[in-house]
Amino acid sequence: MLSNKRIQELELVMEFEKVEECFKEVSSWIENVGRKRLKETINLDDSLEMLLQAQKQFREFDLIASEYCRRGQEALKKMDRWEDFSSVDVHPYRVKLQTYKDQLEEFCTQLDENRHRICETVRLYEFFDKVRRGICCTEEGVKS
Repeated sequence: MLSNKRIQELELVMEFEKVEECFKEVSSWIENVGRKRLKETINLDDSLEMLLQAQKQFREFDLIASEYCRRGQEALKKMDRWEDFSSVDVHPYRVKLQTYKDQLEEFCTQLDENRHRICETVRLYEFFDKVRRGICCTEEGVKS
C-alpha cells in the first residue's frame, strides 16, 4: 500500500509539472496584463458617452480575462486529487498550487466585481440621463 501511495504521489508530481506551464502562463498574464487593466477601470468617467466607451473596452478585456480564468480553473481541477496527499515530498507542490489558486480566485473575483460595478454604473447613468431628458421636456412643455 505504501508503495502504491508513493507511486501515486510521483504521478501527481509529474502531472503537476505538465499543468504548471498553464499555471505559469495564466499567472503571468494576470500579473502583467490583467491587474493593470482592472486598475484602469477603477476611475470611471463622468459622462454617459465616456462610460459606455469604457464599458465596451472592458467587455473586450473581459472576454480575454474570462478565458484565462477558465483555463486556470480547468488546470486547478486537474489537480483536485492533491488534497488527499500530505507527504513531505508533495508539500512544496501543494504550496505552489495553493498560491496559483489564491491568485486566480482573487483575480476572478475582482473581474466579477468590476463587471458588476461597470454595468450598474452604466444603468444608473442611463437612468439619470432619462430623468434629465424628461425634466427638460417637461420644462419645455410648461414654457410653451
